[in-house]
Amino acid sequence: MSWDVTGKYKRVEVEKQDGTLLPKDEPVFVLRAQDILAPIAVDYYARLFELATGDAHHAHELRSFAKVMTAWHPRKLPD
Repeated sequence: MSWDVTGKYKRVEVEKQDGTLLPKDEPVFVLRAQDILAPIAVDYYARLFELATGDAHHAHELRSFAKVMTAWHPRKLPD
């Protein structure tokens, strides 16, 4: 399948904890800490994740990451 993805982030290389990279053709959505909406989205994802999996520990890690994003400066509305 070919994806026609527009936006300013054309190439994103993501290394997983085990050192492997995500496939180059896999669509990836980037939320930057400078975006004031990003931590809200991550927190909501944590809620959905916990409801879907029952994994409270991982959901807590996601919420903690959202807090780290909130503390990032400078922050702004997405452009």
